[in-house]
Amino acid sequence: MKSKKIIAVVGGSFLLAAAFLLILCIKFVNMKESSPTGKYAGKTEKVEQTTTDKKEQKKPDWVEEKISGMTLEEKVAQLFIITPEALTGMGKVTAAGDTTKRCLEQYPVGGVIYFAGNIEDRQQLSDMLHTTQSYSIEQSGIPIFLSVDEEGGTVARVAGSGISTVSVVEDMCEVTDEERAYEIGQTIGNYLAELGFNLDYAPVGDVLTNPENTVVKKRSFGNDSAKVAALSQKVLDGLQEENVYGVIKHFPGHGATAGDTHEGYAYTDKSLEELEQQELVPFQNAIENHIAIIMAGHISVPNVTGDNTPSSLSKIMITDVLREKMGFDGIVITDALNMGAISQHYSSAEVSVKVIEAGGDMLLMPENFQEAYQGILEAVQNGTLTEERIDESVRRILKVKEKLTAED
Repeated sequence: MKSKKIIAVVGGSFLLAAAFLLILCIKFVNMKESSPTGKYAGKTEKVEQTTTDKKEQKKPDWVEEKISGMTLEEKVAQLFIITPEALTGMGKVTAAGDTTKRCLEQYPVGGVIYFAGNIEDRQQLSDMLHTTQSYSIEQSGIPIFLSVDEEGGTVARVAGSGISTVSVVEDMCEVTDEERAYEIGQTIGNYLAELGFNLDYAPVGDVLTNPENTVVKKRSFGNDSAKVAALSQKVLDGLQEENVYGVIKHFPGHGATAGDTHEGYAYTDKSLEELEQQELVPFQNAIENHIAIIMAGHISVPNVTGDNTPSSLSKIMITDVLREKMGFDGIVITDALNMGAISQHYSSAEVSVKVIEAGGDMLLMPENFQEAYQGILEAVQNGTLTEERIDESVRRILKVKEKLTAED
């Protein structure tokens, strides 16, 4: 009798164990079918958790956060790049002190452009730039564009000032090799970044189709649009490698023009189709390679626009052609607005409003900064421009500047 009980107990235990093992096997099979294998095995839960954490910890949109906290006056100031003299009202600026700080508090401009007259030596220049940047960050939390015309060759504000360890590279018309073009961009970008610059008005993307054009003759990579596109892009790549923004110029192309926009009227009689075959090729190539900033020149193209309005002020050229047809959604900055092609025909207030109406974003060196600034403010206040239109440009500007905060 006792042995039968033992057998029964053992038998029952065996059945329970078998059932338990069967359940384990079923669970194991299900787990194998639903889980990844190999080096990713066992990581599903962790990956999902990480993804969830990233969503939960996503930072607020820096650009939108900044815009929502800005006054109209602060937004309008972001649209301007001016000289330190225009900012401070001083005759010649070679240092950033209390006056610069106070003026940036009143007018937190989008950028400052420097020339040879602002340069004395390497240390002085570096101190001025870094101090200006720190004032901007302290005042608004937004980096300021510290910019210069440094194409190489005949247009080299920094290298041409005799700063030690910085040598002038050759004129661009002498450059034929893509590797050399990249080296030039990287060389220029390296010394600019070390000094504190973050934006360079280079390269020249103009295709020299008019051999009589003396404005960009030595500054252009030549008359072959494909070659100009390739070499320009290599310079841009070299600058970018050193965290300096390049600005390809002068849309829609200064190489076919007669006249000098520094002095007065300059135009090309080409049609849009003709421009697309040559002059626009380097700009289209730069757009396809994600260029952040394009400079619009003061070149008139009457066979495209129907009148002599400079491209920098033309809605047809900026909005219809550059933005909609060519697909550019970055910053459009004007060529200097104190040039004869502009200053002889428009007041600073008038031209500034026209730039924004055309679809431009940043105004370089208006002849009278105060007048230009007030002109845009008044245009918003009287309904000529909307604050939403100002926001569009500020949004483009801050999207580029956000990358400067990441680099810092």
